[in-house]
Amino acid sequence: MKIIAYDLGTGGVKASLYDERMQTLAKSFIEYETFYPAHGMHEQRPADWWIGVADSTKSLLSKAGVAAEEVACISLSGASLVAIPMDAEDRPLLESVPIWSDTRAEAEAEEFFTRIDRDQWYMTTGNGFPAPCYSIFKLMWIRKHQPDIFEKTAYVLGSKDYINFMLTGVKSTDYSYASGTGAYDLVAGRMHPGFLEAAGLPVDIFLDPVPSHTVIGTVTTWAAAETGLAPGTKVVCGGVDNACMALGAVGAEDGKVYVSLGSSSWIPVNSRTPVLDPVKKPYVFAHIEEGMFTSAFSIFSGGSSLRWTRDVLFADVREDDIYRRMDEMAAGAPVGSNGIFFNPSLAGGTSQDKSIHIRGAYVGLHLGTDRADMVRAAMEGICFNLRLSLNHLREKVDIADGILFCGGGSKSAFWMQMFADVFDLTVEKSGIDQDAASLGAAAIAARGVGLWNDYAPLKALQTVQRRYLPEPVAAAAYTKLFPAFVHINERAAELGDYMQSVLSQI
Repeated sequence: MKIIAYDLGTGGVKASLYDERMQTLAKSFIEYETFYPAHGMHEQRPADWWIGVADSTKSLLSKAGVAAEEVACISLSGASLVAIPMDAEDRPLLESVPIWSDTRAEAEAEEFFTRIDRDQWYMTTGNGFPAPCYSIFKLMWIRKHQPDIFEKTAYVLGSKDYINFMLTGVKSTDYSYASGTGAYDLVAGRMHPGFLEAAGLPVDIFLDPVPSHTVIGTVTTWAAAETGLAPGTKVVCGGVDNACMALGAVGAEDGKVYVSLGSSSWIPVNSRTPVLDPVKKPYVFAHIEEGMFTSAFSIFSGGSSLRWTRDVLFADVREDDIYRRMDEMAAGAPVGSNGIFFNPSLAGGTSQDKSIHIRGAYVGLHLGTDRADMVRAAMEGICFNLRLSLNHLREKVDIADGILFCGGGSKSAFWMQMFADVFDLTVEKSGIDQDAASLGAAAIAARGVGLWNDYAPLKALQTVQRRYLPEPVAAAAYTKLFPAFVHINERAAELGDYMQSVLSQI
């Protein structure tokens, strides 16, 4: 019995082929493009997701030498806060759709909050990202700016739900994905009709959710020809990326905390009740495990800020392992980067920032600044920003001396030691690396086809590869530097608001 899991991320689709022991037989990654047509607009083409899924499937089967008939089930983890308008004939109405980080719907969100109390909405939904990111506000924007599209919209699909539909012809969604729409009542476990009414949306525009491990259908003959899968292969509903990653990283255990260090980065906790705060606004998703939640603080530009640093500062360098060279250069600069600070808010602000208009910045540049200082400052800035997230989460839950890291950034031993020093905590490097969301999706498939009865077998797969202890001298220095970063971060938010007001007049 084989399982294929797909992780539809911001940068591309990651696909993994697993055997019945959840050992990886083959992997594939196919990038797709994000488009930025105007300020605050971040779009992708669903057709590109499908091409990525189809091509990666063929690649997996070929690499592993596995026959399509051996694949028992397909499962997807999908990027959150996406709503693809579909017409009554089940056709997508937009070539490109807003993705999770798109904030074009600021005015629509403010209009909504003239009818619904902002704190009531948050405490009901747990939707702690900046409000314009959520699906109901994006749909309000479409209604206002693309009325012909809205008029034809019969229902909407999330990112992984669209791929499921392409595979099976079945329309479905699960509780975890529904919890990122801006209209989901976390406690009641259903859409909130009052919020849909206030948004001016039909009550049935979102699909009724089912448990993530529900087998929603099988691969059609057409989809089999497109992907190389066998007709009749089972497909489970899958889950939103945040919840799949929580499942793959730390399972379904209450109180488990970890750090995801990917393109965007966050610190979540699993719990039986959602962690809510109307001031700090941790964001919450329904967990894959029924009756559980994953609550987190985040930064939108974690690994993507480091990638930006790579692309800008090392555009002239042609090396296969450029990140290793960046580690070596950063190690040559002192703690504090010779007085340089980096604010990594390149994708705007989250709920932990004073403004969604905050942007990235280098502060303290001088004539003696070199690339090593700037690289180290970028790495330190991401650490400091996630330390802010950690501090907020600590106000709500007890975090012991030991925090698990997964995601691409966790491969760097130098960076993991820096995190241990900045956090002043023991850092544990997960053996799962970048595959937490894929493993979570595969676990959903294993449960869906009866290979597993629950998610308990994940615990044996979630190993710790290495532990990093805080180095006392560096940790003490970072403790003194952290308030300066907080000050810079707050001023950057104020500057972002000012610049937004100026730019809006041009």
